[in-house]
Amino acid sequence: MGDIVEKPATPLDEQARLEALQSLGVLDTPPEERFDRLTRIARQLFGVPIALVSLIDSERQWFKSADGLDASETPRDISFCGHAILGDDVFIIPDATQDPRFADNPLVTGEPHIRFYAGCPIRHADGSKLGTLCIIDRQPRILEMGELIAMRDLAALAERELAMLELATQDELTGLYNRRAFLMLGQQSLNFCAREGISASLVFLDLDDLKGINDTHGHEAGDHAIATLAEEIGNTCRDMDIAARLGGDEFVLLLLKAKKATAHRILRRLCDALDTFNETSGLPYDVTCSLGVVEFDGERHENIEELLSEGDELMYANKANKPGNSGDDSSQASA
Repeated sequence: MGDIVEKPATPLDEQARLEALQSLGVLDTPPEERFDRLTRIARQLFGVPIALVSLIDSERQWFKSADGLDASETPRDISFCGHAILGDDVFIIPDATQDPRFADNPLVTGEPHIRFYAGCPIRHADGSKLGTLCIIDRQPRILEMGELIAMRDLAALAERELAMLELATQDELTGLYNRRAFLMLGQQSLNFCAREGISASLVFLDLDDLKGINDTHGHEAGDHAIATLAEEIGNTCRDMDIAARLGGDEFVLLLLKAKKATAHRILRRLCDALDTFNETSGLPYDVTCSLGVVEFDGERHENIEELLSEGDELMYANKANKPGNSGDDSSQASA
């Protein structure tokens, strides 16, 4: 045996694919029956010792469900699933020892001693391939046509479950992350910032006078005001930032690589965009918001909840002091 292992190529849509995967908030989460049920079915249906729901991260394949395998992840460079996501249908290796791409793979020469592999891509709603539903045998074999159809059906069920997870992290009205997603992604981001010494600032936003808009113009107008503010927040964000609707009229932005001064420059763009909207919309009400900006301090903020709470307090101080704010202080920023 040699020691050459063919690494899977990188998909052309890799950046968008990884962003879609991260948006699910599923990586490194505990096992869930909805996925474990699928791998149990696959293992029993095909009579194989191992069935997986595998998601391909930037450097690893991580198993949301692993029936018959103790590992929770393996390097992407030696993964079979990394190859499977490059195609559109079931990717099959009848005997890995006879395939030059995999014969020297450590997953073949060592545990779990893969001989047969079949993986069907699991797609995101945008079409990108997040991972696979796959089956593994320690003996060579082939799949009949009926078994191929069953593989596609099980992968479609896994896609549905992932889509349901995404709905659980997305605000229905605005399309932004919801509170659950923000707390999870925000904490992960703060952990990274703390480890790498990267600055971050949190902006707590509150839509002004939502009750007045609802009472005077109706709840449809109120929803439109919420959606408008969300759209302008999304347009203001950079790719690295995290924007969410916490609920009702409350929004939050986590700006990475941004000290307070940078945060205020970004928010000035939001203020200008709202001013332009209000001048040109022809609506009988303005869309404005109150803001609170707090810079992340690893010694003072132990978690995302503490940072969020401080931003909330600063925003309400600003709202209480309207009108007449200059926007120069974190407790006085407004739009």
